[in-house]
Amino acid sequence: MSEKVKVDIWSDVACPWCYVGKRRFETALAGFAGRADAPEVEIEYHSFELAPDTPVDFEGTEVDFLATHKGMPKGQVEQMLGQMTTVAAAEGLAYDFDALQHTKTLKAHELLHLAKSRGKQVEMKERLLKAYFEQGRHVGRIDELVALATEVGLDADEVRAALENGDFADDVEQDIAQARAYGISGVPFFVFNGKYGVSGAQDPAVFTQVLDQVVADAAESVA
Repeated sequence: MSEKVKVDIWSDVACPWCYVGKRRFETALAGFAGRADAPEVEIEYHSFELAPDTPVDFEGTEVDFLATHKGMPKGQVEQMLGQMTTVAAAEGLAYDFDALQHTKTLKAHELLHLAKSRGKQVEMKERLLKAYFEQGRHVGRIDELVALATEVGLDADEVRAALENGDFADDVEQDIAQARAYGISGVPFFVFNGKYGVSGAQDPAVFTQVLDQVVADAAESVA
């Protein structure tokens, strides 16, 4: 089979399940890619803001934000984050919610669109997630985003100009509008060949099953 499989992924940089889901999908993809009949898989990330009303410079901890945003007691939030840290650790991710700097992710999404135009979106997505969840970096500020972008090979001046001018703001809004059209209310959300949708950070076996179905569909259409 030579036809590509296209996987469109809606996610947010500030979504802990999105990073876990990314790892689980990558685990499935690694096994899938090793098969003789495996087609090339093209991945494109799409913007989704879980909390668009978040200020760029939120004064407080992640516990403070979630307690206010979700109306939950702080003790319950702390327990929830502890469980999330354990889940992430099982995927090789070292979440640090104490260091995390909660922020509005709009500019990070604009950067991802710029990175896509330069063939660096997948690398940029990984770098932003690691910076946010593991390193306590402030991914809402342009200076920080420029620094992270240069690490994946993007031009600092181009990135700064694009973010300051909002060159990719319309692209972000189009992604969010498409999510609404699909009925996506939470992320991560994976769409395979525009036909099959998978919601959430599923077990790798679920992603493998969908990839198998896509291959079977292609073989059937050829036959």
